[in-house]
Amino acid sequence: MNKVLLIGNLTKDPELSTTSSGISVCKFTIAVSRRFGNNETDFLPVIAWRGQAENCSKFLKKGSKAAICGSIQTRSYDANDGSKRYITEIVADEVQFLSTKAAGEEDAAITEMKPIDDALPF
Repeated sequence: MNKVLLIGNLTKDPELSTTSSGISVCKFTIAVSRRFGNNETDFLPVIAWRGQAENCSKFLKKGSKAAICGSIQTRSYDANDGSKRYITEIVADEVQFLSTKAAGEEDAAITEMKPIDDALPF
């Protein structure tokens, strides 16, 4: 069974891109504190696809707290110097946004609404 559940904070803003076939992919890294030990932190790369990728790009930012449920994937590629490199990453099946919006980041529609007293004709 390959299943992972992580809760952490994004280390930088997510990066949204599309594949050559038009599929959305979002990449970000989360910092996860270890439960035991000397307050060590792991920095784990996460990949989300399609609609989940678009939502991550829209609602997450550096410092956001998120819960990731997915699987671990290892892949390899050839570097420019000809050496083979390996990368281990988390492929997100589910992402829950645990942070609330900070003060001053309300939706534009809410901030543009007039008080009800101004809207009445009398």
